[in-house]
Amino acid sequence: MAGRAAEPGVIWARPERTGRGPKPAYSRADIATAAVRIADADGIDAVSMRKVAGELGCGTMSLYNYVPRKEDLYELMVDAVSGEYELPDKSSGDWRADMLALARQTRAIMQRHPWLPRLMSTVYGFSPNALRYLESCLRCLDGLDAPYGTKMELIATVNGSVMTSVANELAIAERSRGLPWSEEQEQAVRGAYLSREVASGAYPRLAAVLGEGVGPIDPDEVFDRVLTRVLDSFDPHSKAN
Repeated sequence: MAGRAAEPGVIWARPERTGRGPKPAYSRADIATAAVRIADADGIDAVSMRKVAGELGCGTMSLYNYVPRKEDLYELMVDAVSGEYELPDKSSGDWRADMLALARQTRAIMQRHPWLPRLMSTVYGFSPNALRYLESCLRCLDGLDAPYGTKMELIATVNGSVMTSVANELAIAERSRGLPWSEEQEQAVRGAYLSREVASGAYPRLAAVLGEGVGPIDPDEVFDRVLTRVLDSFDPHSKAN
């Protein structure tokens, strides 16, 4: 099968282009940019070597000289969008504030590239931009008195929380786009049903929740609160511990 390597390898350890011939017409950055553009427009399932080649104006088979496998293409894509982080040169001295700021950036990147959560994997976690991100996180955590293993767990937990939050936001947005009526109409009908059920007396605790009159929920504020609690759980000096 074309493009299937006979043994495992790391694309970053390979030359930019294999085979003989003239100077390469494209760089990995060019290929990644084309693939990201396709995924942003039509979703990750629309990304194929044929479509990327068409975007670049080259033959599909020639693309395999640059990217041996589709998995390598995914790795290039993850690395490309990981380059969108604005990483601080040094820690502010407040590791929780620094990690929350990075988590906000992760959320924004995933919102710009809705396909990204599907490709997030430790397999793709050691590309050049991913390594820079990890090093920056660990630098932010210099002030946390914990072993590096615990710090890596913290980073993984934060990223997992961000992925869950964004996946939920994207799912809600996708469903809303597919409704034949407005989101306001949908919420009005569901709200009326919920009120009737709670008024039955079968759900006293839910009635107490609604009785608090929380009002509209700000997703940005909820995101910050959840991530702050996650970070607090790793702080040995936090009251929560």
